[in-house]
Amino acid sequence: MTTRSRLISINIGSPREIHANGRRIRTCIFKEPVSGPVSVRRLHLEGDQQADLRVHGGRDKAVYVYPSEHYQFWRTEFPDMELPFGWFGENLTIEGLLEDAISTGDRLRIGTAEFQVTTPRVPCYKLEAKFKSEAKPGGQDIIKRFLAARRSGFYFAVLREGVINPGDSVELIAPDADRLTISELFRLYADRHADPADLLRAANVAALTEGWRAQFRERIRMVQSEPLP
Repeated sequence: MTTRSRLISINIGSPREIHANGRRIRTCIFKEPVSGPVSVRRLHLEGDQQADLRVHGGRDKAVYVYPSEHYQFWRTEFPDMELPFGWFGENLTIEGLLEDAISTGDRLRIGTAEFQVTTPRVPCYKLEAKFKSEAKPGGQDIIKRFLAARRSGFYFAVLREGVINPGDSVELIAPDADRLTISELFRLYADRHADPADLLRAANVAALTEGWRAQFRERIRMVQSEPLP
């Protein structure tokens, strides 16, 4: 995390119906930048909606954050697309806050609101459906490309409600003691051959959500139950 970390864009959206896998689905992945100030509520940003609370929303996924630096990479990958901030469904586009410098459990302040970093974002089929709905070449394998790029973004839980504005600085107020970065977490998620010792370390990080800790414990159990060659 750099000393110049700042909030670049605040993005909100309302439910929209699109086609995916042969059926119509309801999604709020279409986010549009808005001017501040915007109030931060315990479970969402004021004016933003969440269509499927299984994959976005709730305490641990109240706010999705994406580094602005990644947009240059994606604009190279998709040169025919404009890719405005908010394209990947993020609520906050932030400069100077990359996955390898921020850890689950870190506490941050933006404006008068306080947040805690929780987990990386693992994309669901709705990201692919958005690309397809825009008829963009290459969008049919965006999930694979997103995972391979290791540019996940991450979720915030809201610790203190407040007000934020584009241009606000992002201040680290309390780093987590275990220092398991979002990059490390995403690598462990994506690597089917991850070292069990690394999985155990992740499973024991107190600040990590129980769902992720349980996932790593299950991975360890599966490795231990494999027959020896």
